Amino acid sequence: MNYAIVKTGGKQYRVEEGQTLLVERLRAGEGDKVALDPLMVRDGDKVVDGDDLAKAKVEAKVVGHERGPKIRVLKFKPKRGYKRRTGHRQELTRLEITSVKLLSRKPAAKKAAAAKSEGEEADGS
Repeated sequence: MNYAIVKTGGKQYRVEEGQTLLVERLRAGEGDKVALDPLMVRDGDKVVDGDDLAKAKVEAKVVGHERGPKIRVLKFKPKRGYKRRTGHRQELTRLEITSVKLLSRKPAAKKAAAAKSEGEEADGS
């Protein structure tokens, strides 16, 4: 079972591929792909966290933007004639997790550094 713990909007979510979830509003258009920050990834019986997270990748697609339920706030002070009623609706984004994967290849930065050192060796000969 592949799953990941991701962080977005100051909260942490446990996500699996194909799952949809509501998060705080993201600045991405409907249909856009977004990359989420993984805190931990589990691939079968392999758990990846810490420095190895550079190999992990969690992608999601923005399904749509929604608004949460109305929350009513009432302030009242007895014997003073003070009453205030306000409300709040949170702006939310619905995401569909498209992929949770571990990359098996080495990062490109190391390849570039290796190619650069080979180029220097060839110039030095």
